[in-house]
Amino acid sequence: MSQIKITALYERLSHDDELQGESNSISNQKQLLEEFAKKKGFSYIRHFTDDGISGTRFDRPGFTAMLEQIEEGNVEVVCIKDMSRLGRDYLKVGMYMETMRKMGVRLIAVNDGVDSFSGEDDFTPFRNIMNEWYARDTSKKIKSTFQAKGQAGKHVMSSPPYGYLKSPENKENWIVDEEAAVIVRRIFRMTMEGFGPYQIAKCLSDEKIDMPAWHQAKLGLGLHQHKKFSNPYNWSSSTICNILKKHEYLGHTVNFKTRKHFKDKKSHYVSQDQWLIFENTHEPIIDQETFDNVQRIRSKVRRYPDGWGEANPLTGLMYCADCGGKMYVHRVNNGKRIPQYVCANYTKSPHKVFCQSPHRIKAEDVMKLVSEMIRAVMKHANMDKEVFAKELQKELTQKQEVNFTMQKKQVVAYEKRMEELEILIAQIYEDNVLGKMPNKRYETLSKQYEVELEKISCELEEYKSIQRKYEKGNNSIKQFLALIERYENFEELSTVMLNEFVEKIVVHERTPKGSINATQKIDVYFNLIGQYIPPEMEEIQEPTKEELELMQKKEERRARLHQNYLKRKASGQQKKYEERTREKVKARLDIMKEAERAKDREHGVYYIVSEKEISCRRGK
Repeated sequence: MSQIKITALYERLSHDDELQGESNSISNQKQLLEEFAKKKGFSYIRHFTDDGISGTRFDRPGFTAMLEQIEEGNVEVVCIKDMSRLGRDYLKVGMYMETMRKMGVRLIAVNDGVDSFSGEDDFTPFRNIMNEWYARDTSKKIKSTFQAKGQAGKHVMSSPPYGYLKSPENKENWIVDEEAAVIVRRIFRMTMEGFGPYQIAKCLSDEKIDMPAWHQAKLGLGLHQHKKFSNPYNWSSSTICNILKKHEYLGHTVNFKTRKHFKDKKSHYVSQDQWLIFENTHEPIIDQETFDNVQRIRSKVRRYPDGWGEANPLTGLMYCADCGGKMYVHRVNNGKRIPQYVCANYTKSPHKVFCQSPHRIKAEDVMKLVSEMIRAVMKHANMDKEVFAKELQKELTQKQEVNFTMQKKQVVAYEKRMEELEILIAQIYEDNVLGKMPNKRYETLSKQYEVELEKISCELEEYKSIQRKYEKGNNSIKQFLALIERYENFEELSTVMLNEFVEKIVVHERTPKGSINATQKIDVYFNLIGQYIPPEMEEIQEPTKEELELMQKKEERRARLHQNYLKRKASGQQKKYEERTREKVKARLDIMKEAERAKDREHGVYYIVSEKEISCRRGK
């Protein structure tokens, strides 16, 4: 018994086609194709329809369903109104026509007079190209409309970002959505408090706060108005990150952040230097100072909570003085919960290659020093704010002039080197074409020059950005004085205050290295003003003769004990001692750890998990 094959009638309508009138409507296409099929005597008719979908896309549901039937050998004839219904990409349309030919499917375009049963039509490829040109031309017209609108400072986004609504009086204007704005401010505040995106997202999800897509859908905004949400409180880290970097919350209109080819389904983000920003076009939700601090905090380091559910506030501010690498806090628990910072490059493999020493320092000592410095700066500023401002201005101007002069010379050197690289790249290309340079050698040199060129371009842009900032000038001293007034009578150094005051902390190695009694230099760089040491902290009190003698005795004893340890280790006595006392030491540490965990359980941080639960989780 032979298989019964169907006659596929395919209809497609895009939003652009709707502008041409009723002739292209789905109902008109269906009527036309049914009448044609009836006239030709085609039976077993089945419609495949795509309504409101562009012909530049080929992931259309109706079209995909028809293709599946063709590939399964269930289709005898495909009828369409014209070739543009099949698609507006001449390469892909040609590919699908070839697929139909191989499967023995007859293709008929009624209005274009195309019938593969009568043989190939030489004009069909040109017709397909013209259909693509139509899509390209339409895309250009739409793009030019958006370009004109965007360059005039108007919003080109289809809907406002989370935190804003369209004004009822004028849809071109944005007004603050107070319900969402509270959450936006909270997200920025939590970032200033040291929380990472994952922690913030988890907190908002646990409190069952509507996620942005669901909140906007309830208001009839956004791209997800008809989406069914299985969990409307499911905040994600990526959502938090996107909110934290939106310049729109400063009250600015930001246009042309994405770019899209007329054949692509999705838009692609472009670099920030290609954005068009219009400042102060609507009411801000976040102030500039908070926004800048958050960008600085997030650009430096990721903050991971340690084994105790905490993220140390100093993470992201600590740097090694010798290698310039970031310093991270230890997350070990030996019974004593004392966080210490160590240079990340020191711990990298191979050991001691990237940095010769750990620069180890207790977080508690750093916090104490920073707190003392801030109090000293406040005390000095409050004595006479005008004198303090002039003193800062003089010091800041000297630093800027020196840095600006050096950067200006560096910019000239970089620009000269870029010109040299362009000449070198052109020269080796010419040598390769003329056969004077082997392909392998050309590829190596070309890659080397391109890498150097890209690196110089990035550094040059950074230097030019600093120059623009210097030439434009800023109100940094006034902002710093306002910061001092805000925290004038602080009792404890909070994470927010730390991030507002401190830009970075540079840690030097101890002298002598490794000694617990030695002094350790720490450089504190403040936001807005850079490194500044108040007069009362400039002079370091020299230790007395008695103190030096005591320190020397401690160092001698430490060295002597270390030599004894090495001797015991060489003789094997140390190993026997460790084996003999291992259980006792472990029991003592377990008691200390349990005491710390008991404190955690009181605060709901640490939870006991049974062995059965652990095995189940591992099985998953």
